Amino acid sequence: MITTTLHPGKDGAGVVRRTVLPGGLRVVTESMPTVRSVAVGMWVGIGSRDEAPEHMGASHFLEHLLFKGTPTRDALEISAAIEGIGGEINAFTAKEYTCYYARVLDEDLQVAIDVLSDVVTSSAITPEDVEAERGVILEEIAMHDDDPSDVVHEQFSAELYGDTPVGRPILGTIESINAIDRDRIAEYYRRHYLPTHTVVAVAGNVTHERVVELVAAAYERAGALGGDAAPVPPRVSGPGVESRSGVRVLHRPTEQANLVLGTTGLVRTDDRRFALGVLNAALGGGMSSRLFQEIREKRGLAYSAYSYTSSYADTGQFGVYVGCLPSKIDEVLKICREELLRVTAEGISEEEIVRGKGQMRGGLVLGLEDTGSRMSRIGKGELVFDEHLSVDEILARIDAVTPEEITAVARDVLSRPMTLAVIGPYEGKDFSAALTG
Repeated sequence: MITTTLHPGKDGAGVVRRTVLPGGLRVVTESMPTVRSVAVGMWVGIGSRDEAPEHMGASHFLEHLLFKGTPTRDALEISAAIEGIGGEINAFTAKEYTCYYARVLDEDLQVAIDVLSDVVTSSAITPEDVEAERGVILEEIAMHDDDPSDVVHEQFSAELYGDTPVGRPILGTIESINAIDRDRIAEYYRRHYLPTHTVVAVAGNVTHERVVELVAAAYERAGALGGDAAPVPPRVSGPGVESRSGVRVLHRPTEQANLVLGTTGLVRTDDRRFALGVLNAALGGGMSSRLFQEIREKRGLAYSAYSYTSSYADTGQFGVYVGCLPSKIDEVLKICREELLRVTAEGISEEEIVRGKGQMRGGLVLGLEDTGSRMSRIGKGELVFDEHLSVDEILARIDAVTPEEITAVARDVLSRPMTLAVIGPYEGKDFSAALTG
């Protein structure tokens, strides 16, 4: 067992420590002695991009099934154990990881660790539960498909990456969920839900030693601790990263058109991500951003307009989203292209840089005011990054971004071939000119 201090903190607060238990299980904690709550997260380095075609949707399916029961607890006992002490328990699935988490009072730390460890290591995955959750997931897909502002982002990824694991929907499809059986899901679970792929992240009014003791005891009871295996390092590549340029139009008789115009972005560990973050904030990160001002405030063409970035181990996305009246889409697309070209050619102003940095700084610090966000930061830091940056280190990197770096990253990213996804009443309409004009 090896324990290291990642960040010393100040006056006992913000101390981040890491222990690797036998078998490769990692435990990271952040001390927050002034609060009375604790957030516990079990981060498994497996997501939808790890699925072969015959397993499509399995990562998210497991997110549901793991709460259905273990040899020692049924579904009611799992939820009641946490809710009965005033806590909350849930999970989410992403492209490259899945997280199971709970937030409880500090005095109930053991309960949260026991329940989450049981869920992650010892799911029963019975045929009856698979069939019951199959119907629930199909309902979830139907609900998702009813919201075009969600679907357009999914369509953008599908057009950008094609029929690859990165391009496919996290939920799976109606066809893949109906086709997958219990044995395939169980095999996927046994192969991937291993201590070497898992990080236990805890933030709140805790001591590192106590967390390690409780996690070790819980995993020992499950027979999941031991051996000489080392933790799996953060991924640096994966299947399905070839990108392309194109247009995807999904015809729907909606009252509002939804579009995403964008391209590939930066990988997760690219040092230029801070410059791209400042650029994104200035271009479409808030009500004072260029896109919001031009599209909504000055011309009244849309209610919602923003830009965004997302990053994976070996690829990323930069996109602009707008929801507008179907009759306004050509004008909106013209403005989006003009602003992207202007930024590529000229960069952004000093005032926009100051505002963008301030937005990033404030968003970071204000977003870390609760135990859940702190837990997520250290959990993802251990699982997917090759470094643990303190808040002060991140703020320093934001402050260090120069106008030249912003202009350079804008010219790199925004000059890449563009991809467009559109949802609205546009059967037969040709949008190809929007990628170049």
